[in-house]
Amino acid sequence: MSHNPLNDMGRAARQASYLLAECGTELKNSLLRSIADKLEAYTPAILAANADDLAEAKAGGMNEAMQDRLLLNEGRLRALAADVRHVAGLHDPVGEIIDGHDTASGLTLMRKRFPLGVVAAVYEARPNVTIDTAVLCLKTANAVILRGGKETRRSNQALIRTVHAALAGHGLPEACVQAVLNPDRELVTALLHLDEHVDMLIPRGGPSLHKLCREQSRIPVITGGIGVCHIFVDASADKEKSLAVIANAKVQRPSVCNSVETLLVHQDIADAFLPALAAHLAPLKVTLHASETAAPFLAKAACPVVPLDPAWLDKEHLTLDLNVHVVVGLDEAVAHIRTHGTGHSDAVLSECMAVAERFVRRVDSSSVYVNASTRFTDGGQFGLGAEVAVSTQKLHARGPMALEALTTYKWIGRGDYTVRG
Repeated sequence: MSHNPLNDMGRAARQASYLLAECGTELKNSLLRSIADKLEAYTPAILAANADDLAEAKAGGMNEAMQDRLLLNEGRLRALAADVRHVAGLHDPVGEIIDGHDTASGLTLMRKRFPLGVVAAVYEARPNVTIDTAVLCLKTANAVILRGGKETRRSNQALIRTVHAALAGHGLPEACVQAVLNPDRELVTALLHLDEHVDMLIPRGGPSLHKLCREQSRIPVITGGIGVCHIFVDASADKEKSLAVIANAKVQRPSVCNSVETLLVHQDIADAFLPALAAHLAPLKVTLHASETAAPFLAKAACPVVPLDPAWLDKEHLTLDLNVHVVVGLDEAVAHIRTHGTGHSDAVLSECMAVAERFVRRVDSSSVYVNASTRFTDGGQFGLGAEVAVSTQKLHARGPMALEALTTYKWIGRGDYTVRG
């Protein structure tokens, strides 16, 4: 592609980033509060657009998990507006001094946080990501280019209008937040090649999207968000409390990346624990996918049980389906997670803190829990505000990517007309 059709958008975003960099915290927070107000004021138009997207998705055979991700309703919009106001109230990392020291040559050095500049996000059928990403970028004075899935184009257009209305009210250009609404897939490639203008790319979607971005992007990519999450139930775990944690991790919102997909149960408690688990999950409509090691303990289960297809150990169900596998102990559980996990969120349920500590040290995921649900891997739950993604990488950002992850830093040296000797 000799001429990138998104060059004009990229140039406009770069110029907008210079204006945002001059904005103080008070102005940025006022802008965010205005976005929250307009989300509520424009609710009928946003819901009408979303209803059209949802109707088309259903007609096209979209599965229920993806429909749940696509759905907006009054409650979700109210929650989204509340999240935006919460971000407005968070500490602004831009301008923060990270550290510093005086050198023997007479310089005073400091590291100070600054915006990245221009961020691009490519995502699928999740219109809330449009607002989450726009708001976090604006709070950190970054311009942003958004490319949502074709399934959400009407919803995204309505949401972008609310952001543009707020920007206009604060004397800022629409180029601060732009969206590629044309569903032409060639424009995804064009966005990935916009390295002259974009500083960081964040994909949010399935494995195929992440693979595409890693292989074709000329922009530095932060990947993550694919959650094959595990819970290991140790022999010492409190059985009753464990049932509640597992149910929460699977059932509260199964279509998201931090829901549990595979349960690993210590063989010493499988005989009593697995029938109790089945009874607990039966009224919650969960189907258990039993491995060969788990099947004998679920022969008379109270909930539906099917044989586990090994291929599902490496995939997200994103539904009320849970893989169950019995392991000899901690070593086998850790080996299983290392083989099949995605580095997102994994948990251990145990009354033995030595076991728990070994699990934490040995499981190399962005978030590791002891006696808690995997559902907490979330910017809001971590007190970070909304998030642009959950990074499973180790460089620059890891876990829920909130405000600090959208900044870089400069070394600033102050002297007294100092020269190097």
